[in-house]
Amino acid sequence: RSPRTDFSSKKYYTICTKIPPSIISLLPQWSLFLIIFLQHLSTITSTHPTTHRPPTNQTDNHRSIRRESRERTPSIPQPSNSTMRLNSAAVVAVLAASSAIDAYVHQLPRDFLTRRTARSSQLPSGPLSFGVEKKDRWQNMKDLSTALSMAFPLKEGEVSNMFEGPRPLVKERDACGVGFIANTSSGEEFGTHKVLKEGLAALDCMEHRGACGGDGVSGDGAGIMTQIPWKLFSEYRSESCPQPGVGMVFLPQNEERRNAVKKVIEEVCEKNELKFLGWREVPVDADSLGPMAKAAVPSMWQMFVKAPERLNDDEETRDGFERTLYLVRRRIAVELHDAGLGWEDNNDDEVYFASFSSQTIVYKGMVQGCVLPQFYKDLQNPDYTTKFVIYHRRFSTNTNPRWPLAQPMRVVGHNGEINTLIGNVNWVKAREKSKTLPAEKLNDLVDAENTDNIVMLCNTQDVPNVLEPLVDLNRSDSANLDAVFELMTKSRHRAPCALMSLVPTAYENEPSLRDNPEIVDFYKFHGGLLEAWDGPALLVFSDGKSIGASLDRNGLRPARYSITKDGTVYMMSETGVILDLDEADIVQKGRLGPGQMINVDLKSGEFKDNIKIKSEIASRHPYGEWLAKGRKDVDKLAFSEERLYDDATATFAQGTFGWGLEDIGMQIQDMAGSGKETTYSMGDDAPIAVLSERPHTPYNYLKQRFAQVTNPPIDPLREGVVMSVAMTLGKKESIYQVSEKGARLIHLKSPVLNDAEMERIASFAEPENGAFKQSTISTRYALADGPEGIKKAIDAICDKAVEDVRNGVEVVILSDKAAGQSEFEESTYIPPLVAVGAVHHRLIEEGLRMDTGIVMETGSAWSTHHFACLIGYGANAVHPYLALETVKQWHGSSRTQSMMKAGKLKETTLDEAQQNYRVAVENGLLKILSKMGISLLSSYQGAQIFEAIGLGEDVINTSLKGTTSRVGGVSLADIASETVMMRPESASEKAKLTNYGYYKPVPKLGEYHANSSDLAKLLHDAIGLDKTVSAATNRDEVENDGVKPKSVANYEIFKKSLESAPLANIRDLLDFESDRESIPIEEVEPVSEIMKRFCTGAMSLGALSREAHETLAIAVNRVGGKSNSGEGGEDVIRGKDITDVDEKGRSPTFPHLAGLKNGDSANSYIHQVASGRFGVTPEFLVTAKQVEIKMAQGAKPGEGGQLPGPKVSDYIATLRASKPGVTLISPPPHHDIYSIEDLAQLIHDLHAVNEKAGVSVKLVSSIGIGTVACGVAKANADVIQISGGDGGTGASPLSSIKHAGCPWELGLSEAHSALMNNGLRDRVTLRVDGGIRTGRDIAIAAMMGAEEYGFGTIAMIAEGCVMARVCHLNTCPVGVTSQKEELRKKFPGTPEHVVNFFLFVAEEVRELMAHLGYSKFEDLIGRADLLKESDEQLARVAKTKGVSLTGFFSGIPDSKEDRAFLRATPEEGGGVKTETVHVNGFSSDLDREMCNHPDVKTAIERNSGETAVSFNIKNTDRSACAMLAGDIARKYGNKGLDGNLNINIFGSAGQSFGAFVLPGLKVRLTGEANDYVGKGMHGGEIVVLPEADAGFVASESSIVGNACLYGATGGDFHANGRAGERFCVRNSGAYAVCEGTGDHCCEYMTGGVVVALGTVGRNVGAGMTGGIGYFYDEDGRFEERVNGEIVKIQRVSTPAGELQLKNMIERHFEKTGSEKAEAILDNWSEEVGKFWQVYPPSEAQSAVVTDSIVGEQVKVSARAPSQDLCYLPVGADLNADQTTRCAD
Repeated sequence: RSPRTDFSSKKYYTICTKIPPSIISLLPQWSLFLIIFLQHLSTITSTHPTTHRPPTNQTDNHRSIRRESRERTPSIPQPSNSTMRLNSAAVVAVLAASSAIDAYVHQLPRDFLTRRTARSSQLPSGPLSFGVEKKDRWQNMKDLSTALSMAFPLKEGEVSNMFEGPRPLVKERDACGVGFIANTSSGEEFGTHKVLKEGLAALDCMEHRGACGGDGVSGDGAGIMTQIPWKLFSEYRSESCPQPGVGMVFLPQNEERRNAVKKVIEEVCEKNELKFLGWREVPVDADSLGPMAKAAVPSMWQMFVKAPERLNDDEETRDGFERTLYLVRRRIAVELHDAGLGWEDNNDDEVYFASFSSQTIVYKGMVQGCVLPQFYKDLQNPDYTTKFVIYHRRFSTNTNPRWPLAQPMRVVGHNGEINTLIGNVNWVKAREKSKTLPAEKLNDLVDAENTDNIVMLCNTQDVPNVLEPLVDLNRSDSANLDAVFELMTKSRHRAPCALMSLVPTAYENEPSLRDNPEIVDFYKFHGGLLEAWDGPALLVFSDGKSIGASLDRNGLRPARYSITKDGTVYMMSETGVILDLDEADIVQKGRLGPGQMINVDLKSGEFKDNIKIKSEIASRHPYGEWLAKGRKDVDKLAFSEERLYDDATATFAQGTFGWGLEDIGMQIQDMAGSGKETTYSMGDDAPIAVLSERPHTPYNYLKQRFAQVTNPPIDPLREGVVMSVAMTLGKKESIYQVSEKGARLIHLKSPVLNDAEMERIASFAEPENGAFKQSTISTRYALADGPEGIKKAIDAICDKAVEDVRNGVEVVILSDKAAGQSEFEESTYIPPLVAVGAVHHRLIEEGLRMDTGIVMETGSAWSTHHFACLIGYGANAVHPYLALETVKQWHGSSRTQSMMKAGKLKETTLDEAQQNYRVAVENGLLKILSKMGISLLSSYQGAQIFEAIGLGEDVINTSLKGTTSRVGGVSLADIASETVMMRPESASEKAKLTNYGYYKPVPKLGEYHANSSDLAKLLHDAIGLDKTVSAATNRDEVENDGVKPKSVANYEIFKKSLESAPLANIRDLLDFESDRESIPIEEVEPVSEIMKRFCTGAMSLGALSREAHETLAIAVNRVGGKSNSGEGGEDVIRGKDITDVDEKGRSPTFPHLAGLKNGDSANSYIHQVASGRFGVTPEFLVTAKQVEIKMAQGAKPGEGGQLPGPKVSDYIATLRASKPGVTLISPPPHHDIYSIEDLAQLIHDLHAVNEKAGVSVKLVSSIGIGTVACGVAKANADVIQISGGDGGTGASPLSSIKHAGCPWELGLSEAHSALMNNGLRDRVTLRVDGGIRTGRDIAIAAMMGAEEYGFGTIAMIAEGCVMARVCHLNTCPVGVTSQKEELRKKFPGTPEHVVNFFLFVAEEVRELMAHLGYSKFEDLIGRADLLKESDEQLARVAKTKGVSLTGFFSGIPDSKEDRAFLRATPEEGGGVKTETVHVNGFSSDLDREMCNHPDVKTAIERNSGETAVSFNIKNTDRSACAMLAGDIARKYGNKGLDGNLNINIFGSAGQSFGAFVLPGLKVRLTGEANDYVGKGMHGGEIVVLPEADAGFVASESSIVGNACLYGATGGDFHANGRAGERFCVRNSGAYAVCEGTGDHCCEYMTGGVVVALGTVGRNVGAGMTGGIGYFYDEDGRFEERVNGEIVKIQRVSTPAGELQLKNMIERHFEKTGSEKAEAILDNWSEEVGKFWQVYPPSEAQSAVVTDSIVGEQVKVSARAPSQDLCYLPVGADLNADQTTRCAD
């Protein structure tokens, strides 16, 4: 019996559980199995020390340590304690018992299983309770969403939907390392075994780019693709069939089922004239597999077939044979499915063709790279020869990956993520649907001409009875891309051509393509036919004829290559993976830049670089001629000044379409007045749309998705060169069959159309002007039809659209325009989002969508979010006629004109105002695309990258198919009613729009806002805060600094005001339901224990004033919680306790603070490292107890930070190493975090520099966050923070505040559940924040899985914030968010105020615990069974009865009995997680060796003189020198050593080489390095140069990777070779010299000097606000590569500039021996004239830019400590000693 308490009714009742007789009858059998299992277990368990698996297989094993007992040793220590562990035989026993019990479970009655799922506490939980260690629980996890029993009961007929959605979004994402080796000249006809061995060795060296499954041993996936090893298969070859087709097939382990599958395969082959030559069982070693992989391993077989006789003349190209094999493979899938033998999503008996070809073969599996050749014995056979190998190592965010998901796929090895996948799949289905090959033609899969027609003209998606569907959202993004790519290669596309079409480069205004117009024309042509598969991607591919690699348009994956003397091409994600490669044999080293491709012809052996291969492909057809004849361009035309309606009608129209006063006064004014979106602050504290009591448009029910961790957002501000909003209209021809007809399209420069452009489009309907037939369909319907009339109206417009398109209409215009007032009054309209989505999906269903374009002409689109929704659900373009009408109305108003005359608004003409509005919309669209990592609006179209919150099933099925809506919501009729609610009562000249108060609170009449000035007043009264008491008034004169006694009664009033407020959040619909009696509050743990779990939000010093920031930190430290620095660094003075406080609570060290106590600490517990790394120095890192990586922020997820210029005071600029008064914009985190493995690298860096500090990763709630959280846990994070989408204190675009990010209740529950289901929950602590205000919020968050709780806005209120909502304006009236001295003095808060608030909240939590009957807080964590849906609260939802929470929250696993996740893993000691920190494994062994070297230890201790030591390095040695830098910073801070510690290193360095190097540390690398060299460098020196006998030209070869010197704050850097993309991004102090760079050099730079002695890519100086750049212009094309938005360029024209440049080049020559530097110096007088100087406005008056007198000092080095800069007098020269020791 389980007593439960219903606290809503205050009554008690008991639930009795009855066990059905059918179950009792099974008990003896259950018992028998249990007894057998236990007996077997007792004989096979063994006692042995707990050891770490040695890193012989290159796996980067991680370990954990206690903070209080940490001791670094050169190698990983072996724990001395012994533990009872299961050996391999025990694991087999567990598997056997689990399988047996599973079999009985499947025999159980359905009602038993249902009840067991609903309330697992009623019955034993099966195999999970057998006492097997947590790491072995993966055995039971058949499906992520149902692996564990539910804690939250489902309603009858409901199903759990927590993980509902496309598999690549909600269940599994991946990243990886990839590469290829090709040698066509060595060996005989079939290549050499050496190529294979090198490929396998390279795969092994990329192990750190992969990951392991839940058992810690089974890999996430590894594999290779090669030429078919014909020597190995000699017995299946003959003279008549020298090269048969070979299938690599995963078959069921069950022999009977396997034989049935084989029979079907053989029959299909025979029917299609493929003579079956036999089966070969692939020799494997199953014992080499991890337990998880072994449990799921298929039976591996190869099959051999002979080509049909009809294809005898096909031998040379083998195209016909390959097409037949391809089509037969897809036909086999259909037959297997029909026979009940196919592969289902959760079926262990997988049937999967890894490859089926006469040219290539794939060996892959769920293994680590080093295990692949152990498992597949063929790979060890010397007869396995090949001319090429593609290798791939996978990192999955899921711990239960499957064998088929390993890569390479059949054609592609993919490292990246396709952000546009849903749209791409939808468009492929639409294309397939429109294919028209007669059904009778589908039976002949042999005839070459017929198979050619099938791949080009057959609807393979919609004839599943003939061929397996081409794409499916249940497959991974890589599998879908591979499927489309493969089909294109089977048509008439060569592999490079297909990839150029699918993943195009950013060709517009690309300097490198200026001389190749044919390539530009190719991209223009194919861009009209095919939307890009957009996202970060390194793609390695082969169709057996050629092999190559290509990079996405942003260059967001590393890709390096080397070519040797014997013609071998090595391409790899990381350089250095070929261990025995002699640099003397290398003739060329290079890298793939953004959008670039390389290709090797496997027949001729010719290597083709980017231009050569693309020019060759583009020259096959006259694309330029086709475009000139067929394409119609709609450029941006002038705006009309004529009004559409009079003011009264316009205002009435605005009201009917949902406009409010704020939309004009805020959004239109900012967009039309300044061409920018409205900036606002303080997050979103209004109710979600479905709970609001005010009417909302359907747009407000959609939340924009955004990229985090697994793929990066991109930067629309500084990297807009790769983005485009261009769109097309018209019929799109086949992508499989290129012809002139494909050029016949209407090309739109902008998706935002005005009247003139609509007329221009209409003119194309004329026969002589293109004959693009068009029709306009009204979306209005009679008001008298009522709410139910909307369904009939939708059907009508869909039917009309289908009819029109079938009749040849190529442009469909959906319009809600009314002719005048009378029509507005008599009719209503289908909301445009509903209309366009319904028509779009209906046309897809009918196979007509590719035949037409859709223009939405609407009055209900004015915000950027509105346009994104319309385009995201199918519109090609939007004509916002009422928005443009409103701009005219606004511009002509007397108020606007008066503001212009007064200088409050910039004066504009009406045309300029409308242009500004369009620019603002376009830029807003780019921002929305970029936050998902998408570059092209054409790829965003139809991609549906949103989550619905509050939309019902009929809305989704009608208009938003494929969109996830997990809490139900409004129906179509509800939407119709809500639309009518917006209508004004009448039209009149005096009528005004309603002020809904959606953004700014409107007292009484407007939308409810949780945070208000009234709420602040209530809280201030409770905690004893008087806002009139401050340093500016009488604080020194009043007792206790004006802090009044806290009032329990006032806190109850504060709490009651929230309890009785309107519904706002999902948690408001929940109630508590305990399972036990209440207890006395005295039995509950004290507030001191509860407050240890409290944290503050990441609010930066800069967003907050110094007073507010430090007060919060001190208060949280007092209660034992965790304060957070936010982005931007902290003053080093805060690292020490405050010990100089007088009796008045004042400290000379912190004179601006009040209420201090001796022993207080202002040091934030958590130091945040955000993108851009503002203020990140070695000392900042080592003084942290936890380091947080901000992947996203609640106010604007997917975007970077923003600090307005007025808030960048001298003090803030000093901390952030930037310029005072200059606006600081952090880019989104794509500079050092491209993917999950890059996040793992940053975590590795931080664990290296500060081993004692845990690393937290901040995410924002969004669908799919569960699988992202799993990836973060596997990446070795210690804490995962889930933020709600409603947070934010600083400046943010208004549309981002309102429309991006989801409630934390959804994100937290999903993350907790996914981590539990994947066996990872005990590896991380979960923290949550976002609108948490009360103890009730804390309790609910705990029950949903959170262990720590962040307070943001409410904590600011507790120190005096009055919710003025002017944080972004620097005018905070109480100095909380202002940097103005006079306002800061008005700051009223003290630490005691904040402590009082925390005490109240903690005491409220205690009261709830007593009520629920729990004495320990941790017993509430994860207990979702203590929550229930509140019928009373649901009844308060005004708009609909369709909201239901049980479907979603039922996905939370029941953890009532199993509480082990609250402790660290057994391997980590099983202790408290917050006291346990993950530590780097073998990849930091070199660092440990450095730190423990006796000479190094002595040098650090002695702190003087010169010391030199040497080490060897390989690419798996990562973050080298970071640990050493941390040791120095802990001892000496940022100033570094007084002596010089010289570290000489030889080899290929792994990622983040030289990270956080600081003064006194000189590092010299002879060899090469990968990405992130010198990350966070603060001083000292890094020199990278090739080996002396290298066979390549150093200045033309890549020597370091991407994002070098990212966030550097000092130091000298010299690289004798070229650097990759984003060199010196966010550099704020380093002096760097290299010999050429990729794109985006000096991006976001705020200080330092960069010298490039070779060519650079485009976009130089984007966002550069400080520092100087010097660029050697060899080809005379540098000017076109500069981003001139901020910086200016000039020749080196001042003595100081020439002196600075020359001395840096001289030092570069002396440090590296650079031949390029020597040649320049030898002819200095002439060569100096080839340099350009790049500088931002802040440097315009510096000596190096403007003529200065001799005697001024010029900085030439940044190696020294920041306060002792190294200068030279102008006109002086460095002597030899100064050159080598100038920093001293």
